[in-house]
Amino acid sequence: MPWSLLLRHLLARPVRTALTFLSLVIAFFLVCFLKSVVGALGAGVEAASQSRLIVQSAVSLFVNLPVSYQSKIDGVVGVERTCKLQWFGGYYQDPANFFAQFAVDADRLLGVYPEIVLVEGSEAQFLRQRNACLIGEELADSFGWRVGDTVPIIGGLYTRVDGSPWTFLVAGIYRPSSANVDGRTLWFHYEYLEQSLENGAAEGPDGAGVYVLSLARGADVTRVMGDIDRLFENGPQRVQTTTESEFQRQFVSMLGSVPTLLGSIGGGVLFAILLATLNTMLMAGRERTRSMGILKALGYPSRAVFALLIGESLILCLLGGMGGVGVALATSEGMGSFFGGFGIPGYGIGLGTAAMGMGLALLVGLVAGIAPAIAASRMRVVDALGAEH
Repeated sequence: MPWSLLLRHLLARPVRTALTFLSLVIAFFLVCFLKSVVGALGAGVEAASQSRLIVQSAVSLFVNLPVSYQSKIDGVVGVERTCKLQWFGGYYQDPANFFAQFAVDADRLLGVYPEIVLVEGSEAQFLRQRNACLIGEELADSFGWRVGDTVPIIGGLYTRVDGSPWTFLVAGIYRPSSANVDGRTLWFHYEYLEQSLENGAAEGPDGAGVYVLSLARGADVTRVMGDIDRLFENGPQRVQTTTESEFQRQFVSMLGSVPTLLGSIGGGVLFAILLATLNTMLMAGRERTRSMGILKALGYPSRAVFALLIGESLILCLLGGMGGVGVALATSEGMGSFFGGFGIPGYGIGLGTAAMGMGLALLVGLVAGIAPAIAASRMRVVDALGAEH
C-alpha cells in the first residue's frame, strides 16, 4: 500500500489544505465551546438544591427587597436560616478582570451554602474583620491571591464617594463541592457595604437583591413558599419565592431559548464544515484520477485506491479535530472565568466533550471522503488514464 502518497497528496495543494484545516479547527472549537456552554447553563439547574429557597421581588430580579424583610422571613415556620445576597458588580484593576462579588450575611453564609468548603483560612478569620472576604480557589489562582492579601475592587454598582477602590482582606479560600457555586466568586460582609452607604462613604442602591433560605429538616417546601409570599402580598414590596433549582431555571430562561439556539448553531456549523470538506475531497478525487488509474494499472486493487482517498479525508479531519479540541481546552479556563463572572459556573471542556469533538471529526472525515473514494475505486483504468487527455 503506497501510504507515502497520502502526505504527498495532502501537500499537493498547500493553500487549500491549510484553509480547510483552519476551517476544521474553528468548526470543532465552536462545537466543543457551544456544547460546554449549554452544559454550563444546565449544570447550575441540575446541581441546585430543592430544599433551599430564593426570595426575590415579584416585579423583577433587579428590584431590591427591604432589609426589614429578613427578620419576618426568619419567623416563618420551617425556615432554618436566611442569608442576604446583594450583587456588587465591581472589577479588579481593569474592567476585563470582571468576576462575581456578593455582599452577604457573613455569619450565615456557610450555613446556607455548605458547598463552600474552605481549603485555606477559616470562618473565624472571615467573621473577625468587617472588610474580610472569601474567594474561590480558581479566582485566587488567577490573580495569585493568598490568605492575608488585600484586594482592591473598583465598584460598579456601588462606588466610593472619594473615588477610591473598595479594599477587601482575603480571610479564606474555598473550593466549591457543587456546580451551583462558582469557584470564581468573592463573598464579603453585607455590613461593610451597608455601613459605607449609611455614613455617606459610598453610593448605590439600598436593600438586598435576594434572600437565600435553608429549610429545617422535614419542612414542607410548598407551604413555606406560600407562607412567605402571603406575608408580603400587601407590600410594600411583593415577593416571589421559588426553589433554588427553579430560580436557576428562570435565570437561564431570562436569556431566552439560549440552549436551543446554541445547539442549532452547533448543528449548522457542523453541517457547513461537512459540506466544505466534502467539496475539498471531491476536488481532490478529480485531481487524483490519473494517478489512481496508474496505481490500478500497476496492480493495486480497488480497495487500495479507496483507502488512499478515505485516509486523506480522515487524516485532514482528525488533525482539524485535534486542533479544534486543543484550542477549546487551551481557552477553557479563560472562558470559565468569563461565564463565572456572569453567574454561570460550571463551564469547562470535559473529557466527554473532547471525545465528542474527536468522534465528530472522525465522522466528518468518513462522510466527506466516502463518496469520492467509492467513485475512484470503481473507475476503470482506461477511463482514469484518459481523463486528462
